[in-house]
Amino acid sequence: MSTRPDTEDFASVLLSGVPLLDVRAPVEFAQGAFPASVNLPLMNDEERHRVGLQYKQKGQDAAIVLGHALVSGEIKAQRVAQWVKFAQEHPEGYLYCFRGGLRSRISQQWLADAGLPYPRIIGGYKAMRSFLIEKLNTSIAASKFVLVAGFTGCGKTEVIQNLDAAIDLEKLAHHRGSSFGKHATDQPVQIDFDNLLAIAFMRLHAAGKFNIALEDESRLIGKCALPIPLRDIMQASPVIWVEEPTESRVERILRDYVEDLGGQFARKLGEDAGFEAFSQRLLESLQNLYKRLGGERHARLNQLMLDALHAQKATGKLDLHRDWIRPLLTEYYDPMYEHQRAGKASRIIFSGDRETVTHHLKQQGY
Repeated sequence: MSTRPDTEDFASVLLSGVPLLDVRAPVEFAQGAFPASVNLPLMNDEERHRVGLQYKQKGQDAAIVLGHALVSGEIKAQRVAQWVKFAQEHPEGYLYCFRGGLRSRISQQWLADAGLPYPRIIGGYKAMRSFLIEKLNTSIAASKFVLVAGFTGCGKTEVIQNLDAAIDLEKLAHHRGSSFGKHATDQPVQIDFDNLLAIAFMRLHAAGKFNIALEDESRLIGKCALPIPLRDIMQASPVIWVEEPTESRVERILRDYVEDLGGQFARKLGEDAGFEAFSQRLLESLQNLYKRLGGERHARLNQLMLDALHAQKATGKLDLHRDWIRPLLTEYYDPMYEHQRAGKASRIIFSGDRETVTHHLKQQGY
């Protein structure tokens, strides 16, 4: 059996998207990992904690002895079997631990003992994470941006998704970027968002694309923060403004924030529990705007939302949701975006409906 060498060609690994075997403890994986990585730990959190204490108190040799004692017999056999299955299913992949040291070498050795040599990432998670941080900073500096902006519901994200030289920030953040923007499943942690963003830049640059379209976003997309250098450049970048009539925006909001979100919760929790969680999410999202809406307007919209949810539960029809979506757009979001547009007026270089804007950007090479 041929043995592939260990690698420190991080760019090739990340651009190829090959599966990665992460043998760190679950708590480490949850704090940040790489796309296409699967956590099959050498030690669980409790074992890692005990070995760490032993290392501090009695040194590395004692820690290694304890680690082998904790992960032995049937426990070891089960973990090696998981690694063997992964390696057989993903012969092009690599494994890594935190620094590319002891844990990944032990994992490699146990895989080799099982008859399946498997290469590791030299320097491990720490080295590849440092590489991505540096890549993110240099990529931002080497890029030029145009921002796609417009009123809520105008289809900005659809414009971005139809371009070849664009990064969908909301997709990477797994959030639609508004008070109602949460999905049924969680956002990535900040480190994972940064990693995804860096790789997105790397892929565009590898394709020779340095002029990049982005949706105009605030500093935070849900809980994911844009890198400060990127946000600073975005605040001075040219803007393309998407114009869409109110009714088409209402329909898009209905589709994305009611029909699609309700479907996400139903798939996650089942029909009944999913509908209750979806209803609670909508009401909470509106409640988050209480201070900005004011008590009277919030109460009015809240009642309209409750009526719509009641009708949806009773009949399955979504029609009444338009009755709170429309005034929320025209009374709250539109004046806010009108103010933002006035502030960006000197940077707006083109405007039109969604199809016109998409065609224009494609002609410009985006």
